Amino acid sequence: MNITVTLPSQLDDYTGAQRHLDLSLPVNTLTLAGVLDALELKFPGLRFRVVDEHQRIRRHIAMFVGETLVHDLTVPVPDGGRIQIVGALSGG
Repeated sequence: MNITVTLPSQLDDYTGAQRHLDLSLPVNTLTLAGVLDALELKFPGLRFRVVDEHQRIRRHIAMFVGETLVHDLTVPVPDGGRIQIVGALSGG
């Protein structure tokens, strides 16, 4: 399974500033949760920055599978799909 993941700058400390990843993943990563688990193996600590202890996407994070904003980690990710993780901006 091949997917593309785009990450926000807020995760640079975990990814070594890699923002665009082309990943080849095992077939058992067919959901957003599975993809995040695979990213956690590659970049320890990253998953907890985007998913809380109740396995929900954190309030300050938006995740897209393709063009669709998702709120559930069980959303399927198709082969060749795109995932974008976006961090909220704040300020005044």
